[in-house]
Amino acid sequence: MDRLQNYEKHNLLRLTAKDGFVVDVLMITSRSEKKEERLRAPVLLQIHGLLGHFLARGTPRLLPHVLAKRGINSLSINTRLAIAGQVTGRGIFDDTINDIDAAVEFLEREGFKNIFILGYSLGVAMLVNWAAERPHAKIKGLILEGSHYSMPDWWKDRSLKWKSDPSYAELCKRSKDILGSDPCRSSNDETIVIYQSRGPSRNPASSEIFTCKTWWFMTGPEARKAIACKRIDKIKIPVLILRGEEDSLVKEWEPGALAEILRKAGNDKVKVKKIPNAKHDCMENPDAMLDEIVKMFIEYSKKPYLQQERL
Repeated sequence: MDRLQNYEKHNLLRLTAKDGFVVDVLMITSRSEKKEERLRAPVLLQIHGLLGHFLARGTPRLLPHVLAKRGINSLSINTRLAIAGQVTGRGIFDDTINDIDAAVEFLEREGFKNIFILGYSLGVAMLVNWAAERPHAKIKGLILEGSHYSMPDWWKDRSLKWKSDPSYAELCKRSKDILGSDPCRSSNDETIVIYQSRGPSRNPASSEIFTCKTWWFMTGPEARKAIACKRIDKIKIPVLILRGEEDSLVKEWEPGALAEILRKAGNDKVKVKKIPNAKHDCMENPDAMLDEIVKMFIEYSKKPYLQQERL
């Protein structure tokens, strides 16, 4: 039975990663009624930031719908780091590679010909880690939006700036004491509230909650797989790096520095674009963001099927 024929415009699906984690996904297909056109149209696999796709206000929630207006399919996944993964202990950064695998394998099984992947904010680190370890033969290109040069270093610097409680050094010691000599296999864990990690006060907006294990693998001193600048040189396919011109979280030099690493490693298909009138979330200027994405699709899709209409 042709599963694609059962799709409506919006579809909630569940995929199972190889380690058993169930990945919730939202698929939005183009309006074309012909299967061949749907499969030939670009499809964007979207990887969320901190909150996941179904709670976030900007790119993760809005982008799939505006893509559909231009005839572009999308598959938005909620990895194990979505929603409350870092709080419940299930959101181990290194394991998100399995969630992306499940989504890519699904799109390939369905027969989509032009697969692109976008990572937003935290999703950039997840995507770069995945791309550093997986073959790219069937992926046409990557889009990195809100890209930190090194997320663990950014988090550490922010924690030191606001004098978090516990301090960064205290978090390191506490996590080591709890997790022991082999954090990856440790069955021990503990919830930690970190006050003043995001701002100068102890109110909820300036604080964060992790478990020792999720903190260790996402932002701790040995969170090596979350350091984009150390992983990105292995990517050989086209890369588009987007930054909102008024982004207060990603410094102006960071996208260019990541692009330079790619170019020095031999990747000459790299572009860096500023999105005017946008902050960390480039969907604050949807037309400008979509124009850059569509240009990439036109350049690198095989026999692209695109509806060139403005939002």
